[in-house]
Amino acid sequence: MTEYQTLTVEVSDGLAVLTLNRPQVRNAINAQVQTDVAAALGALREDDTVGALIFTGAGDRAFAAGADIGQLANYDLHTGLTSSMQRLYDAIESYEKPTIAAVNGYALGGGCELAMACDIRIAAASARFGLPETTLSVLPGAGGTQRLARLIGVGRAIEAILTGRLFSADEALAAGLVTEVAPDGAVVEAARATAAKILDKGPVAVRLAKLVIRTGMDADQRTGQVVERLAQALLYTTADKAEGAAAFLGKRSPEWTGR
Repeated sequence: MTEYQTLTVEVSDGLAVLTLNRPQVRNAINAQVQTDVAAALGALREDDTVGALIFTGAGDRAFAAGADIGQLANYDLHTGLTSSMQRLYDAIESYEKPTIAAVNGYALGGGCELAMACDIRIAAASARFGLPETTLSVLPGAGGTQRLARLIGVGRAIEAILTGRLFSADEALAAGLVTEVAPDGAVVEAARATAAKILDKGPVAVRLAKLVIRTGMDADQRTGQVVERLAQALLYTTADKAEGAAAFLGKRSPEWTGR
């Protein structure tokens, strides 16, 4: 496995755990982190032994405490228009394999946006979420204004972004920002348990289900259902569909081939 400057990657049992590894600065996301994450995504895309990814942060203080403020002073118009972080998070959102954010500690700014780009978010009991960019007279520019509104509703998102306030794990659960709250120290294990359930399902069906849901969110319902129907028709032609039915009727575990 490739070594990265700001990231560790561990692969086992069909699962890759990507750990942001800058605990001395609460895993703040700088240009090197973005480079390392992009490289890891590319490598894991080609690894057929990996069926799902977990993102987490080193230590128990922070998942990722936003973008590296030390670099903010150098940002200009061209930095904003290029928006490398937004592009990276778009790539995570559209990634072919399921992604889970195991949020330990603070997930602020770009860290919260990273979590929102993942398919599933699980929080440690002491986790805190927020998009406090307006405190610095900027806004959440890596997808935060759009993803938060889609996850928790427009009214809540406007209030959260304009005030910059933080959400507790329980508040995030009630608002729909996360799907589970795990005890402190056990959030990665909870994410692994969720990933194991996903990996137990037909891999082609998982991939297409994610694609259909994501596509449908940006379309009207009728168009979304057309995409759904086409994806289902494709699944009906796969070897895994036949294997799934045979395994169910034979009362045995399926042996997926991904075809």
